[in-house]
Amino acid sequence: MALTQNAPDWSRRLAVPVGGPSGGAIAAIMAQSQMHGVIKLSGGLPDPAMFPAARVAAVTAHLMRIDPVSAMQYAPTRGLAGVRDAIAGWRETTGDRRPGDDELMVTSGGIDALGLLSRSFIEPGDAVVVEAPTYLGAIMAFRGQHADIRTVPMDGDGLDVDALAALLGTGIRPKLLYTIPDHHNPAGISMSARRRRELVELTRRYGVLVVEDVAYRDLSFSGAREDSLWSLAPDVVVQIGTFSKIFFPGVRLGWAAGPPSVVDAMVAAKQNTDQCAGALGQQLAAEMIRSGELERHLVRLRQTYAHRCATMLGALEERMPPGVTWTVPAGGFFTWLSAPEAVDTTALADRAVAAGVVYVPGPLFDAAGRFRQYLRLSFSSAELSDLTEGVARLAALVAS
Repeated sequence: MALTQNAPDWSRRLAVPVGGPSGGAIAAIMAQSQMHGVIKLSGGLPDPAMFPAARVAAVTAHLMRIDPVSAMQYAPTRGLAGVRDAIAGWRETTGDRRPGDDELMVTSGGIDALGLLSRSFIEPGDAVVVEAPTYLGAIMAFRGQHADIRTVPMDGDGLDVDALAALLGTGIRPKLLYTIPDHHNPAGISMSARRRRELVELTRRYGVLVVEDVAYRDLSFSGAREDSLWSLAPDVVVQIGTFSKIFFPGVRLGWAAGPPSVVDAMVAAKQNTDQCAGALGQQLAAEMIRSGELERHLVRLRQTYAHRCATMLGALEERMPPGVTWTVPAGGFFTWLSAPEAVDTTALADRAVAAGVVYVPGPLFDAAGRFRQYLRLSFSSAELSDLTEGVARLAALVAS
């Protein structure tokens, strides 16, 4: 039935917006993945050709035969015990620290873990520290709790610990510090071993809880990893991870490992949201881990994304005009491009769509809306020929 002219204007009753200029940006980026006739270098989507569909179908059929009830019923809020044991053992085999039973929970992806931490720790006005730039979803999660978001710069070795020390020296005591040490989104860089140790020592001294996002840690092109922050300082670090990038995003599954009191608070918060991660997805992931298929799948992913990255970097080197620089990632999905100062990547975005290529402007990755001349490029899901052509189209726009 059509609305009448006297229908209430519900928009006037909405809560005070907390998303800031980035509110709705993730939805817009995801919507770009459905656009036709453009080359998509924007969203950090995994390559659908790499989804282990046949294996998932076989495992699902197996689960339906042996125990369909536990796979289709609600799960405990902390996660199924056997699944948590599988995740803990898998993290140990990757060289990370094995979380104890009271240190681990299953989440509905990495963004769920961020939301649980935000609701558990942040009250309006509380300080939270993030890197500049940082993951857009983290900015939105912290803004959703009306946090006072402070930033620290990055360089080629990751978060600038000296700048963080100077910030803490002013008397600010943040509730959380959020960092992406491995194959950063959007910067594409990784934190050095020295910085990792300096960071956990500094945060321990000041009593700051570190949130370590390891969404891309297992996608190192060489397979090599520095020590995780969680392994270095489990007393002051909560690690959040996701299976979206390494299994498939439709499973909506992740984990959080941290001090028992932190995980307990997150479990309590989850009881007021979706109550539990899906049991079927949990059991699928656990079976992939136990069978060794997940590690074999990761080998294929690393090879694929390394080839995609090399193709994009080669095109950037060949096509980009002087004055343009970019990071050289050793894993993950992204490179971070800096254009000449006169270029406004937000203003350029509409022209890029008209030219048949999409990217994400830099200001969306900063709590203060800076990085006007920067943009993020993703090499994870475009075909090799599209990576080359997309960079060529973008280079022509930047040169103009």
